[in-house]
Amino acid sequence: MKDIIAFAGSNSSDSINKQLATYAASLVDTAEATILDLNDFELPIYGKDLQEAEGIPQNAAIFLDLIKKSDGIILSLAENNGAYSAVFKNLFDWLSVIESKNWFNKPMLLMATSPGGRGGQSVLQIALDRFPRHDANIVGSFSLPSFSTHFKDGEIRDAELKEMLQIEIEKFKAQL
Repeated sequence: MKDIIAFAGSNSSDSINKQLATYAASLVDTAEATILDLNDFELPIYGKDLQEAEGIPQNAAIFLDLIKKSDGIILSLAENNGAYSAVFKNLFDWLSVIESKNWFNKPMLLMATSPGGRGGQSVLQIALDRFPRHDANIVGSFSLPSFSTHFKDGEIRDAELKEMLQIEIEKFKAQL
């Protein structure tokens, strides 16, 4: 059986993106999923001077190793002011210092959700453009608009959106 990791680009204790990533991972019946929480990988704010003085934080190296060992990645990005959340950007910065091609060509299902009607499409577009430069193999993407309207009791309730996600899940499973 394959091993995948799923996480949100958020450190919110009630992250809607973590809920979406967890749900999506539960639909991948051909793999064992490990759900990661960025709160378990606390990192100092990246800075060149800090890196030179103290080296690479252990949590960044551990996270990168989890990516390396996985067979696939499900990532749902939180959107703050139209871009990555600060906690995700900081993690991404540390990872790219260790290994610039930090996604290791792993199949990736890239998602975003938000309370609003655009469903995190701005951050999704940024990642769709940026991540392939870091060796991301994005095999599917999905945006869930108006989270509280469409996601209830741990799953997507809107039939059309649920089917759209299932199509992306099947693409992801085919690449594992």
